[in-house]
Amino acid sequence: MAWGLTKSKLPFLWVVRPGLVQSLPDGFKEGVGERGRIVQWAPQKEILAHKAVAGFWSHCGWNSTVESIAEGVPLICRPNFADQKVTARYVTHVWKVGMQLEEELEREQVAAAVRRLMVEKEGMEMRKRAVELKARVEIGTRKGGSSFNDLDKLIKTIRSF
Repeated sequence: MAWGLTKSKLPFLWVVRPGLVQSLPDGFKEGVGERGRIVQWAPQKEILAHKAVAGFWSHCGWNSTVESIAEGVPLICRPNFADQKVTARYVTHVWKVGMQLEEELEREQVAAAVRRLMVEKEGMEMRKRAVELKARVEIGTRKGGSSFNDLDKLIKTIRSF
């Protein structure tokens, strides 16, 4: 993944949690220079809400997926197990706001996926659909929206016991 990010030639923020990556390849930081930032933690929701963010590489856990959609950010899906694979299929085949990487990660494949999402027409179309989906989420969650009303009904039902 590291060399794929380097080869993409695009800016990125990469959250690498302690213990998940033993070390970065020799020459990686020099190859990336100032266009890449590697941190151990970042406030995901706030990052996704930033106007400079044009894509999100995700394992497609439900919370990460919802946060990305709620901010109108398309995804590169790399699910690991269980419901993540189903969620990734929805992101890519139903909502069409992302692409899924399934094979072994090679640097060329990573660079190509990042470029597809960030600068190519396909990625721009995904971004447009993601923004449209964000608008639908906002309508559904505001007062009087379907999600708002359903949650309100659930709360009233629970309180009635």
